[in-house]
Amino acid sequence: MPVLQFGLDRLLSDDALRRPLNGRRIALVAHPASVSANLEHALDALATLPDLRITAAFGPQHGLRGDKQDNMAESPEFLDPVHGIPVFSLYGLVRRPTPVMMASFDVLLIDLQDLGCRIYTFITTLRYLLEAAAEHGKAVWILDRPNPVGRPVEGLLLRPGWESFVGAGALPMRHGLTMGELACWFISTLKLDVDCTVIKMHGWNPEAAPGYGWPLGERSWINPSPNAPNVSMARCYAGTVMLEGTTLSEGRGTTRPLELFGAPDIDARHLISGMQALAPQWLDGCRLRECWFEPTFHKHTGHLCHGVQIHVEDGCYRHALFRPWRLQALAFKALRQMLPDYALWRDFAYEYEFDRLAIDLINGSPLLREWVDDPAATPTDLDALSRADEEGWGMARREFFLY
Repeated sequence: MPVLQFGLDRLLSDDALRRPLNGRRIALVAHPASVSANLEHALDALATLPDLRITAAFGPQHGLRGDKQDNMAESPEFLDPVHGIPVFSLYGLVRRPTPVMMASFDVLLIDLQDLGCRIYTFITTLRYLLEAAAEHGKAVWILDRPNPVGRPVEGLLLRPGWESFVGAGALPMRHGLTMGELACWFISTLKLDVDCTVIKMHGWNPEAAPGYGWPLGERSWINPSPNAPNVSMARCYAGTVMLEGTTLSEGRGTTRPLELFGAPDIDARHLISGMQALAPQWLDGCRLRECWFEPTFHKHTGHLCHGVQIHVEDGCYRHALFRPWRLQALAFKALRQMLPDYALWRDFAYEYEFDRLAIDLINGSPLLREWVDDPAATPTDLDALSRADEEGWGMARREFFLY
């Protein structure tokens, strides 16, 4: 038996744990990273168990098998060719399950690897499924997995009225909870009457080096979405995801997406100097490197970009000090000082929102953008604003810790 077992591994190996599922119709919510310790996909592994009856599966954004690359690239429904069950899409014609979908099962197993960031849409899908289960009287089992960036908290809380598909609730950008813990938080804060069981992990220690959340050297990293290729990306993501709301490339179309950023018309060396001058303490725990890259798709396709790569995989990485949200905010602020009229904020449809700027949806309010655009606003101002949210959330979330 491995030292560390994820929720799926425990369910697969423990007959007694599965006994309450006997005779009940089961649906699975999964994506490409929903694999067992031996790298077998959850759907295939569960379908081989004679005591379980799998009647349906669901795919979140990017699909059950991870077939869709970008935002607002919808996945179709289909009949699984191996198991002969319907695979419903929760990122196609609908993002909330329909009554027909809910009628296909008695118990819903949710096995989704998260990135520990509010913007990651699997969290919103979790909320929508819990709400639907409460409405239709269905049971939910969460097969828990690690938060790969551990327990640190960072960023502003989402403000009331700013809920969206990239903002499921009043969480900071880095929330520091697992999916099982988030389920408990949703049930409590939304006052849901739902039969929910969390199959906890065995042996997960979010403080253990060198992974600090992800068990490096013990479990393979599988992309939960196409642009989440490694733990380095997961560590940077709570900051670099904000690039999706800007005209700067976040590295999509390169081999290091969401670990670097840049554009053809910026001076990255000057930008790094500006960041160091403004708030050097916000650059702790990592190293920045000037680089050049040419995206093969997405923003600035085929154009040479001058950029910055954030390095968090070597001996200079300091988990407790690294603050990706502040780092990326600082890059925006330094760029605004260098080029006051730079067309930084991208105005486009983002995750089915057409009337609000993407950067504001990502941050759960206009506060970050307003800070960047205000010439008089300082890093101390943003620090004071976010620290109150971070400290409040850091205390409030503790009652939901399972580990």
